Amino acid sequence: MSELDVIRQVAEQVLKVPTLAGISDNWLWDRTLRIVRNVEHICRMPELSQIVTPVDRFCLTAAAYFADAGFARYADAEDTSSRVVLADVSPTELRDFSTQVVNDRLTNAIAGPRIDKINKIILESGNRFTEMIEAMILSDARNLDDMGAVGIFNEFRRYVVHGKGVSDALESWKRKIDYRYWQARLKESFRFESVRKLAERRFGAAEYFMNQLQVEHSAKDLEELLLESLDQSKSVS
Repeated sequence: MSELDVIRQVAEQVLKVPTLAGISDNWLWDRTLRIVRNVEHICRMPELSQIVTPVDRFCLTAAAYFADAGFARYADAEDTSSRVVLADVSPTELRDFSTQVVNDRLTNAIAGPRIDKINKIILESGNRFTEMIEAMILSDARNLDDMGAVGIFNEFRRYVVHGKGVSDALESWKRKIDYRYWQARLKESFRFESVRKLAERRFGAAEYFMNQLQVEHSAKDLEELLLESLDQSKSVS
């Protein structure tokens, strides 16, 4: 088994959170696999070929596997009703706890210098002014997961966990639109222009979905259908 296989195996153990029902909560692991895939594809983008500093693919991939590992520390199998979700943990706390998990779980699996670099990538990924190429890639890979259909899924999960409904989701979306939250994210959260453009396309898809959700929640389409039917009835009479 390669070192990277060991890292994947350990990460899966950490991120599949046990529940009282006897099954694993796979949400964190599923998210992590998406981030790892994002990292792999970003590394192959033409923009990366223009960067002189070589990318440490091993440490970057390991950092992607453990970037959200700190969140598993908050999971409480004894209290699934109040399970914390990712959005409730501050980014700084998440990164700090993630590096602790790396130290705890990988110390006997890989060399110390590599552990130090993995942790540095995780910590630096939260610094939008970082010049560390691996941290820039990880940051874009994670931020991309907040956009589009996947981003909506992540948000809806949070609403469900906290007992919120469709109206709450729509109100939250409206506030973010009013305060130009998404425009700020698109402007400031991505270091690679091609990833930014993809994030914009994903946001467009999310916006279309949320607009449709508003229509259905308010029964606007049913109202319009009724008006059309009434108009047709008047025309016939």
